[in-house]
Amino acid sequence: MTTGMPEDADDLAERKMRFLFALRSKGVTDARVLTAMERVDRGHFIKGLFADRTYEDMPLPIACGQTISQPSVVGLMTQALNVQPRDTVLEVGTGSGYQAAILAQLARRVYTVDRHRRLVREASEVFRALNLTNITVFAADGSFGLPDQGPFDRILVTAAAEDPPGPLLAQMKIGGIMVVPVGQSDAVQSLIKVTRLEKGYDYEELRPVRFVPLIEGLGAD
Repeated sequence: MTTGMPEDADDLAERKMRFLFALRSKGVTDARVLTAMERVDRGHFIKGLFADRTYEDMPLPIACGQTISQPSVVGLMTQALNVQPRDTVLEVGTGSGYQAAILAQLARRVYTVDRHRRLVREASEVFRALNLTNITVFAADGSFGLPDQGPFDRILVTAAAEDPPGPLLAQMKIGGIMVVPVGQSDAVQSLIKVTRLEKGYDYEELRPVRFVPLIEGLGAD
């Protein structure tokens, strides 16, 4: 029988503990990343039908045909990015805002951009509610980055491109790192870590992934 009572605090704590255990079991071992993911409650970024699946390690649908990524993938991407406390980070693909909120725990400043104005509005509201004052959100075509704010120490792309976008490569500082899913279809993608060297770039393939495609232009919403 459903009582309509709120979820028991002990049960919620148990679900959060299992959530963190799942992250570790999937290879998220960096203590700073785990602490950031413990601080940022994924429940703030999931509304409606899927709210009861907040602490499961799975991607979930959000507005505008987008998804909130699987938490272990968020953790692994953040870990690969190796964000330092004084870093300025660009995120391409704000989505729900969950990834940016985690980056904000680790970096000095986070700029995040999304082509869907509705997602930008909704994420901005959550950031304000959580008092995340070091995040700036833009509605723009993220494939071109944010040249006026760059160059960046770190760039994280949460949508798949055929190749690491040239404008984003150009906005990396020397020694900077970009983590980006690369692949021509949603079935065959690899997570790539790009490090900018004094001359050229170093590319490291990390793992297979599956992301929505990186699309140029602004969304209709």
